Amino acid sequence: MIKFGTGGFRAIIGEDFTRSNLELLSAALTKMIQKDHVEDRPVVIGYDRRFLSDLGAKWIACSLAAGGIPIHLINHDVPTPLIMFQVLQENAAYGMAVTASHNPAEYNGVKIFTSGGRDATEEVTNRIEEEIAKIDPSEIHTIEYEKATADGLILEIDPQNNYIDSILNVIDTQAIKKKNLKILLDPMFGVSKTTLQTILLTCRCNVEVIHDRHDTLFGGRLPAPNSSTLSHLAQMVVQNGYDLGIATDGDADRIGLIDSKGNFIHPNDILVLLYYYLHEYKGWKGPAVRNIATTHCLDRMAESFGEVCYEVPVGFKHISSKMEETNALIGGESSGGLTVRGHIRGKDGVYAGSLLVEMISVIGRPLHDILDEIHQKFGNFFMDEFDCRMTSERKKELQHLLFEEKKIPHFDQEIEKISYIDGCKVYFKNGGWIICRFSGTEPVLRIFSEMENAAEAAQVSRVFRDFLGL
Repeated sequence: MIKFGTGGFRAIIGEDFTRSNLELLSAALTKMIQKDHVEDRPVVIGYDRRFLSDLGAKWIACSLAAGGIPIHLINHDVPTPLIMFQVLQENAAYGMAVTASHNPAEYNGVKIFTSGGRDATEEVTNRIEEEIAKIDPSEIHTIEYEKATADGLILEIDPQNNYIDSILNVIDTQAIKKKNLKILLDPMFGVSKTTLQTILLTCRCNVEVIHDRHDTLFGGRLPAPNSSTLSHLAQMVVQNGYDLGIATDGDADRIGLIDSKGNFIHPNDILVLLYYYLHEYKGWKGPAVRNIATTHCLDRMAESFGEVCYEVPVGFKHISSKMEETNALIGGESSGGLTVRGHIRGKDGVYAGSLLVEMISVIGRPLHDILDEIHQKFGNFFMDEFDCRMTSERKKELQHLLFEEKKIPHFDQEIEKISYIDGCKVYFKNGGWIICRFSGTEPVLRIFSEMENAAEAAQVSRVFRDFLGL
């Protein structure tokens, strides 16, 4: 079964992530390309370091090539944003990344990108699912990889240098060079080492790297840069006097930060820091876009700038679409994904890391000091986060309670409104909020709450969890 969620198709290896399913997906995409008459434009394919990602990319390439689709296959593991960059550069019809991003090691999957290097919209993924349902097994074809490359149906490419140069061309390399920063990079056994390390070394930073070997089990950790997974990075930053610790998730489209004091910088704060820097120090103007589970500090900051902050459902495709519609300056999410106008139309942890290094170089103050300045101007925002894995039966039960019966707990705070555009989000009149939603990439229920102090955020979350019996 192939179902697309907020971040593409993801499944457990050997269950729904199989060769037959990847070839089925490719056959469906071939049908769409033929119906849309874009067979003359290539499909760019890349992959990360997960188990079967390299083989999966070749299975997809061979299946598409058998249908007469020209394939440009990146010939080594790369960050997902690099694949999106190449789709944009080549004006490719589609792009595909074989990755499950930050999911556990037993998962793999496929992200689909459309013309311009965008995340595929729900309309596109729905079309793919519809084509899959209509395909007869006899319509699924493939070709030997060696024959496809020999016949020119599959062209191996390496756009890594062009991607690196595109970032170096837009960041203030001279400002960074003057600071001689000491930076610790943690790719989390993923794919950011070469690109981000090259950028930082070009800017004369002193760069050390940890967790960079090829390990399909990601060192036994979840390849997601959060406070619990980055404890080793934090310890090393303090012990060895680094100015900054930078981590990226498995496919390098998300970022995590550790400041010079060893503090984990929440992705909400990363987004706020960059919006503040771009608007106030670089003089770039424009609205912001965030998803429904991301800090409202952006709203307050945008209002002070005379701008608007737009709220969209979870899924970066919604952020990039709204950014394009409104010419927004920045867009991001509380899980560490963000992008900036003028770069690719998707999240990029490599570019975000480069911009943050530029920021502390230009401002000349450590991250915690800049954050203190922001909090003094815009107030404090504290988020409490809770995840709970769900059985399918329990999920159906809670979905019925929340979205059909539309029941919510009693809160001490006065409610302003309730939204169901993505999960159940309760907005309080004091400016705080709480949202309960099911993940679109794994069987998990997530609760996020944001209030003026940490205790209140935790208390509101506890009320909702007790109500749901979690």
